[in-house]
Amino acid sequence: MFGAAGRAYDRALTVFSPEGRLFQVEYALEAVRRGTLAVAVKSKEDVCLAAQIKVASPLMDANSIDKIFQIDDHIGVAISGLHADARALINYARVQAQSFRLTYDEPVRLNMLTKTIADLKQQYCQFGGVRPWGCALFFIGIDASGTQIYTTSPSGIYRSFKAYAIGTGEATAREYLIDNYKENMTFDEMVDLALSTLKESIGEEAIKENIRLAWVKGEDKKFYMCNEQEVEEFLTKIT
Repeated sequence: MFGAAGRAYDRALTVFSPEGRLFQVEYALEAVRRGTLAVAVKSKEDVCLAAQIKVASPLMDANSIDKIFQIDDHIGVAISGLHADARALINYARVQAQSFRLTYDEPVRLNMLTKTIADLKQQYCQFGGVRPWGCALFFIGIDASGTQIYTTSPSGIYRSFKAYAIGTGEATAREYLIDNYKENMTFDEMVDLALSTLKESIGEEAIKENIRLAWVKGEDKKFYMCNEQEVEEFLTKIT
């Protein structure tokens, strides 16, 4: 992947190349880039998350594949990369969210939860005998700070965004979001932008099936996962 010159430095996680690179971490980042596309968009009141499901075989039941998960009443997450790794981190995030509720009797702040996950990921980038987590978690939520979108990378970096995309086709999706994002969008405009970004990146045919959509509305601050009929109704507006 990085040529013969780099192969001597990708045998161990803790060995830096002369350019200051950790190749094992970069391999994990590549696993994220090759995952199916997920797009998140927020307005002043609401936040939504749309994601593509890729079915590897026509014999596979698409409903058995999860791309978006609920962490707490007010937090959802999409995954990109290795699903097995992501599933373990999601279980860890759920425990952290419930522990916060039991300790402080209030919902966890999304930035605190994201930092906790990022800290765990970073630990797996500095010790021998382990490997980096090969996944990115893409959080949405509403807390005391308002609507929130956060990402965590395998390297332990976490960032907040107004709108963002991760996975295959992310460069095209991010350019589309930059050109079309507005902070004063209505709820329908926000959802349409998320789905239109998917359409622009993966193509009109691919978006007609196996799309997942979820949101958190400001009126109740509750995570909601759409059913197939609701997704179809939104897709009809943009096709």
